[in-house]
Amino acid sequence: MTPRDLEEAPLWWQECWADLGVAAPADELARVLAAWSEPGRHYHDLRHLRECLQRWQAWRSLAQRPGEVGLALWYHDIVYDPKASDNERRSADRAAAVMRAHGAPPEAADRVHELVMATCHDAPAHTPDAQLLVDIDLAVLGATPARFDEYDRDVRAEYGWVPEAVYRERRAEVLAQFLQRDRLYHSAPAFDALEQAARANLAAAIARLRG
Repeated sequence: MTPRDLEEAPLWWQECWADLGVAAPADELARVLAAWSEPGRHYHDLRHLRECLQRWQAWRSLAQRPGEVGLALWYHDIVYDPKASDNERRSADRAAAVMRAHGAPPEAADRVHELVMATCHDAPAHTPDAQLLVDIDLAVLGATPARFDEYDRDVRAEYGWVPEAVYRERRAEVLAQFLQRDRLYHSAPAFDALEQAARANLAAAIARLRG
């Protein structure tokens, strides 16, 4: 997928900023799309961005501040280095800095920073908007088996330097942590549409990794 394949991108970008009462910086959109197109991205690429934004369009009525959720999605993986441990923080920092530079309210920039940090998935999301954002980011877990398997292969490709045995062990641990949660999705539409499929996908993936 190329930036041109995201035909809706300018409209979705403008909608996010309009919700904040701020004019959308068109030059920044080009930089955002370029970042999501960097070499080495197999899953965390424009396709993932598009899938997230499509979910945001479908579920934006659930958000308390839909523009902030939307901008958090635009930026949540804008920095992505599989060998780094601070991708979310650097992505959050960039989002907040861009928002402040273009006239967004400081409190909105702070909230978007917190939203992006919620995609670390290392602690429960506590606010409704953070929960919605996390639901959207993890929607691929509840995709069709074919799409989930594609996602699983793409993640492996991003960690291609990791020895197979090590990858299998660590990946199984990560997926098992998701499976151990009382529920994967917080919002009712996400839970109803994705929870059962996500648990089946995760269980199958863990069995393959440990088989």
